Amino acid sequence: HLLLFLLFVGPFNCFASYSRATELFYSLNEGLPAGVLIGSLAHDLQLPTAGGQNPSSLQPPLSFTLASHGLGVQYVQLDNRSGELHTSAVEIDREALCVESSEATILGGSAAASSSSPSPESCLLLLDVLVLPQEYFRLVKVKIAIRDVNDNAPRFPVPHIRLLVPENAPVNTRLAIEHAALDPDMGTNGVQTYRLRDNYGVFTLDVEENENGERTPYLIVMGALDRETQDEYVTVIIAEDGGTPPLVGSATLTIGISDINDNCPQFNDSQFNVTLYGNSSLGTHVATVHAVDMDLGSNAQITYSYSQKVPQPSRDLFHLNESTGAIMLSTKVDGDTPRLHRLIILGNGPGCIPAVITVLVTVIKVMMRPPEVVPRFIANEVEGVVYLKELEPINTPVAFFTIKDPDEKYKVSCYLDGDGPFRLSPYKPYNNEYLLETTKPLDFETQQLYEISVVAWNSEGFHVKKVVKIQVLDDNDNSPVFSEQLIELSIEENNVPNAFLTKLHATDADSGERGQVSYFLGPDAPSYFALDKTTGVLTVSTQLDREEKEKYRYTVKAVDSGFPPRESIATVTITVLDKNDNSPRFINKDFSFFVPENFPGFGEIGVISVTDADAGQNGWVALSVLNGSDIFVIDTGKGVLRAKVSLDREQQSSYVLWIEAVDGGDPALSSTAKITILLLDINDNPPLVLFPQSNMSYLLVLPSTLPGSPITEVYAVDKDTGMNAVIAYSIIGRRGPRPESFRIDPKTGNITLEESLMQNDYGLYRLLVKVSDHGYPEPLHSTVMVNLFVNDTVSNESYIESLLRKEPDISVEEKQPQISIEPTHKKMESAACMPTLVALSIISLSSIALVTGMGIYICLRKGKKHHRADESLEVQIPLNGRINLHMLEKKPMEISNI
Repeated sequence: HLLLFLLFVGPFNCFASYSRATELFYSLNEGLPAGVLIGSLAHDLQLPTAGGQNPSSLQPPLSFTLASHGLGVQYVQLDNRSGELHTSAVEIDREALCVESSEATILGGSAAASSSSPSPESCLLLLDVLVLPQEYFRLVKVKIAIRDVNDNAPRFPVPHIRLLVPENAPVNTRLAIEHAALDPDMGTNGVQTYRLRDNYGVFTLDVEENENGERTPYLIVMGALDRETQDEYVTVIIAEDGGTPPLVGSATLTIGISDINDNCPQFNDSQFNVTLYGNSSLGTHVATVHAVDMDLGSNAQITYSYSQKVPQPSRDLFHLNESTGAIMLSTKVDGDTPRLHRLIILGNGPGCIPAVITVLVTVIKVMMRPPEVVPRFIANEVEGVVYLKELEPINTPVAFFTIKDPDEKYKVSCYLDGDGPFRLSPYKPYNNEYLLETTKPLDFETQQLYEISVVAWNSEGFHVKKVVKIQVLDDNDNSPVFSEQLIELSIEENNVPNAFLTKLHATDADSGERGQVSYFLGPDAPSYFALDKTTGVLTVSTQLDREEKEKYRYTVKAVDSGFPPRESIATVTITVLDKNDNSPRFINKDFSFFVPENFPGFGEIGVISVTDADAGQNGWVALSVLNGSDIFVIDTGKGVLRAKVSLDREQQSSYVLWIEAVDGGDPALSSTAKITILLLDINDNPPLVLFPQSNMSYLLVLPSTLPGSPITEVYAVDKDTGMNAVIAYSIIGRRGPRPESFRIDPKTGNITLEESLMQNDYGLYRLLVKVSDHGYPEPLHSTVMVNLFVNDTVSNESYIESLLRKEPDISVEEKQPQISIEPTHKKMESAACMPTLVALSIISLSSIALVTGMGIYICLRKGKKHHRADESLEVQIPLNGRINLHMLEKKPMEISNI
């Protein structure tokens, strides 16, 4: 029955034991150093600890063991005895552990379900801990929630963001910025707000959050846009998280304004007059109309056409080029041609009401033929326009002009009409030939177009004008010019990555590609500075450290797109401003100073050297003593450590101080150093005799004592150390029947019998022992009286005590104790007497055996009689510790009636 009962109950006991599972929840911040206490399992489980158990109990101590084998084990350390759970040397990075913010990451334990499910944003470490022994056995599920700290700054996926906005976008138009900033941190430590560094008064930002918690910035148009006024806005978009303090990230935002057809062609004038001579040849250029449309591309295409009001004869007489607006004479003028033609010309743009201009052409009928001006162009000419490069040399030929009189009966002259660096001069030796040439170099940046006329008139006053348009072609003759040659900047250290520094600006007076400026860093610029070649935005990609480098100086270049390209150079200087980011630093973490004891108060013990890499107020350091401030004080400015009082090594041989250094920053930073002060011994303590305890004590020495036998010892100690505590013993005064019978060992203080005692050697012996140290500069000493009574027994103690109370007549011998070992060569000399010594030794041993036997026999018979006398062979009598050797009685002492 008992067996069946155990079989039935046993499984239930097993189940009950394993069912004692417990869950513990802890939380801690990511990034903590090693050794931070997470929790005490024994305390939280209310288990009896070693301190709380009954010392007399025989229960085995608790044992805690990690049963997990996952990745999470590397982040914790478990004390097997106390059950305290600490962080390990492997730093916990929440963003690395929990990559997906929408799901909890569980590491290090089993996948057992929890009765209390974590929040979706939690990051957990699961650990299984076994508690032993069997009396307390349980499986503990430990869940550690990793709290997020703001250790990541927002970062845009691209450094440059471009956004197009139509120029007709109404106010409050919202445009999503697709490249939102990313921040691995969670909750309020993630991206919270966006802002523009410069909104130009027409833009702002708004943030929308979707159901997944993702925040998307939107650009909102707050004012009217006009591409024709400004076609591009360049600013910096800044993302800021909600941490304390907040961290920011930035990117360059370029807002381009796209064109719409919101402008129509326009003529500068509504009407102008033209005169045409009746003898003009076919193809003669009458006039050119030109309209302007401020739009771009196809929105700015203009075509020219006659109005329906222009009669067909005028259309046939004058041909209108629909692309260029040039009016040419297409048929010969005869007697039936009307004298006045009203040409209404339309400038047509897509989706626009045509612009209108009226050209009044007056046809002058002449009876005689006017002079003819025949040009022959030397320079490049296209459709009546001559193209000359700037910087052409002086006297560059432009064209030849031949002046003719068709009737060959009138004298014809000519001159040049109009402003410009040109002259028209006869080309000799030919008649009626004229050369048009330059008088000085042309400058495109000063004037691009010249319109001059070669006027011919005959003696009858008839004038003919030949208009010449000269277009100056731009050459790459101007280098870019920086607005400042020395660009001085400043930035606080520990800046955010890709921080904006400035926007460089250079201009180039040349036109077209020759005037397009690109920006480049000079070869002396560090690699972590970046310069946008198009916008000129200068950024720094990494954090700057003032303590590593305070000033940067390098060059930047502005290069145009001409051939060959021209460039200019400016200098950028960046001053890194200090922040209190460095704690005071001691030269050593542990300082040790050796100071002789009895060092005078407020004497200089040592100098504590400390530095702070910061500058100004941030680098000012104040020192203070954290412990022992009632004894020690430190000079804040110089770091000199002093003791307020004199120090005694015998009271305390060493001191351990903690010195704190605090800088002047706000908030202040501090560090500590350990100071060990070791007191060096000086010889300020004489030896202290511990035995014999009194000058009045004595010891019975039997006459049968063999030579070389130890009799007693003098034992002393010295509170000093080293050589100051090395003690030597010597006998400096003797009194007795044969005082030289006893010898003292200078090292150990052992007193031995030198020679055999005879009948006439009985009596009281008084030995004055000097106990001296080896101190420097002068040894110190003490004295003690050793009293030896040589006799077979003590029968009259009162008499001996009366003798001891008398001051002995002892002459003091000042003799230094010899501790060194006797030279070995003397022992070599005594080796020759070895046979004699062996014989004497045999005889002596026989005598000793005989005497010993007789002594035993006598003692056995008289044991009862002298039992009480043998119980105390040494009588301790108090004495005055000080002996004045100069007052010793000089009378000889006799010992009798023993």
